[in-house]
Amino acid sequence: MATASRPSTSAAFVSGADVVVESLIRHGVDVIFAYPGGASMPLHQALTHAKDRIRTILPRHEQGGAFAAQGYARTTGRPGVCMATSGPGALNLVTAIADAKMDSIPMIALTGQVGTSVIGTDAFQETPIVEVCRGITKHHYLVTDANDIARVMREAFHIATTGRPGPVLVDLPKNIQVTQLVPDYEAPMNLPGYRPSPRAVLPEQIAQVAAEIRRAKRPVIYAGGGVITGNASDELRELVRKTGIPVTTTLMGLGAYPGDDPLSLDMLGMHGSVYANYAVDQADLLLAIGVRFDDRVTGKVSEFAQHGFIVHIDVDPSEINKNKVVHIPIVADVEDALHALNKIVEKPTASLEPWHAQIAEWKKEDPFSFDTTYPGILAQEAIAELSRLTAQQDTIITVGVGQHQMWAAQFYKFRRPRTWLSSSGLGTMGFGLPAAMGAKVAHPESLVVDIDGDGSILMNIQELATCTTENIPVKVLLLNNQHLGMVVQWEDRFFKGNRAHTYLGPVGNPEASGQGDGISPESRYPDFVAIAKGFGWQAETVSAKSDLESALRRMIDAKGPALLDVQVPYQEQVLPMIPSGMTVRDLIKR
Repeated sequence: MATASRPSTSAAFVSGADVVVESLIRHGVDVIFAYPGGASMPLHQALTHAKDRIRTILPRHEQGGAFAAQGYARTTGRPGVCMATSGPGALNLVTAIADAKMDSIPMIALTGQVGTSVIGTDAFQETPIVEVCRGITKHHYLVTDANDIARVMREAFHIATTGRPGPVLVDLPKNIQVTQLVPDYEAPMNLPGYRPSPRAVLPEQIAQVAAEIRRAKRPVIYAGGGVITGNASDELRELVRKTGIPVTTTLMGLGAYPGDDPLSLDMLGMHGSVYANYAVDQADLLLAIGVRFDDRVTGKVSEFAQHGFIVHIDVDPSEINKNKVVHIPIVADVEDALHALNKIVEKPTASLEPWHAQIAEWKKEDPFSFDTTYPGILAQEAIAELSRLTAQQDTIITVGVGQHQMWAAQFYKFRRPRTWLSSSGLGTMGFGLPAAMGAKVAHPESLVVDIDGDGSILMNIQELATCTTENIPVKVLLLNNQHLGMVVQWEDRFFKGNRAHTYLGPVGNPEASGQGDGISPESRYPDFVAIAKGFGWQAETVSAKSDLESALRRMIDAKGPALLDVQVPYQEQVLPMIPSGMTVRDLIKR
C-alpha cells in the first residue's frame, strides 16, 4: 500500500498529504481531530511528521471529532479542523457539518476518498460525500489534481472564515494524497463571484438609526450570535451604555451582553423570559443585530414585534427580509455598523425611566424560578448553584440538547462572549461532551463544564475515553431524569401525556413505584457513575439537596475529568413556553 513520504531534504517534491498538513500549519492550525481509515492513511502519516507543530487528537467517533472541532472554533473564533476517512467515516461527519452551517461556525472538514480511477464504481467505502454535503456546507471541494491542493486549502480557510463563517469540505482521493509534487503555497485563489468583504456602512442609514433611537420611547435591542461571531460584544455594550436601551439575546447570543446586568432581559423566544417577550412585543423600536429571526424566537412571524419599527443589521444579505420584513435593512459587518452608530448616537429624547420601570415590574412578576420547596434536587437548582459557584472563575459551558439546554440558558449567568456553546439551529443531541472536549483543548486554563442530559450524553458517550487518554479534564454535570425530557414535556402539554418511547430506563412503568419522581434509585439505568469510572473518570451520584454543593465543588476541583450524576425528576417542565407557531399572547407560565 502506498503511503505518504517524508518531505525530502534534497528535492522540493513532497506528497499531496504533506501539502495538506503544511497548509494547515500555515493557516495557524495547532490541533486537528482526526479518525484514520484506509482512504486517509497518507494524511495521518503526514501528520506524524508534523507532530511537533500540530497536535492530532483521536476521537472515538468521527462525529465526536467534528463537534470537538466546533468547540475549538466556537470558543476561539478560529476554524476548527476535523478529518475522517471515506464512506462511513465521512458520513459520520455530516450531522456536525450541518450543525456548523446552521450556527455559522468556521470549520474545515477533510475527508479521504477512494482513488480517482474508481470513483463512481461503488468501490469499497466509497460515498459521494461532496454530493451528500452540497446543501449543508458553505463550500466544498473534490480535489482531482494534486497541484490544486495548496490553492484549495487557501480557499477553504478563506471561505470558512470570511463573511458569514461556515464549514468547508475538502474531499481528497487517496491517489491525490500520495502524488509527489512541488507545491505552490502562494498560488492565487480562484473564487469568481465570491465577495466576502462586508459592504461599507452607509452613513445615511446609520443616521436614520440614530434618529429612530432619539425618538423611541420603548426601544429594545435584540442581539444574536452574529454579535459574537462578528466580535462586536464591546460595541454592543458601548451602545447600551450610551443609550440605556435594554437588551435581549437569542440562544446563540448569550454572553454578548452580561446576563446579570440590570438592562439584560435575558433570552427571548419559545423558552425565553416573560419580560423579554413582553418587551419585544410592546417595543416601538427593535434593533435586531446579528440575528436571523428564527422561528423559535418569533413564533408566528407576522405578529412578532408588529407594533415596532425594526432595524436589522447583518453581514449576510440573504438574511435581510427573509423571515421578517424590516424598515431599515443594513448589510454590513456588525462591529463596523455598531462602531459607526456609537460615534453619533444619543440617548432617546424622552426619558426611558417609564419603560425601565415597566420592565422591572415584569421581571418582578415573572422571573425565571423553580420550586425551592421540592425535597430533592431540581435541574434548575443544580444549574443555578453551578452558576453561583463558578461566577468568579474563567468558565466555559457546553450543553447537549433538550430541557437541560434551556434551563442552562435560563439559570446560568453568562457575562462574556464565547463562553456558551450550544447546538442552537440544528439542535443536535450529543453535542455537549465533544464540544467541551474541543473547548478545553483550546483553553486548557479554563474550567469547562458540559451540562448534559442522560439522553443527550449517550449519543457521544464514547468521548469519555478520549478525554482520559488525551488528558482533557472536562467536567460533566449530568442531569439524569431517565427520560427524553423535552419530548415528554410536549407529550404532557399536547398529547394528553401519552408516552411514546421517551422513557430511557429499564422496561416497565416508571410511574408505578410512587417514589418521588416515580423512579427509585435502584431502577435508574444505565449506571453513569460505573460507566464514567470505567473510562477512568472521577464520578459520583447525588440525589439529596443537602449534598449538592459539596458534590459540585468536588467535580469542579477534580484534577482530571469528572462527572456528577444528579438525579432529578422527569415531571418538571421548562417554562415559560410559547408553543410553536404561536404568539406572546399564548405564552404558558405554569
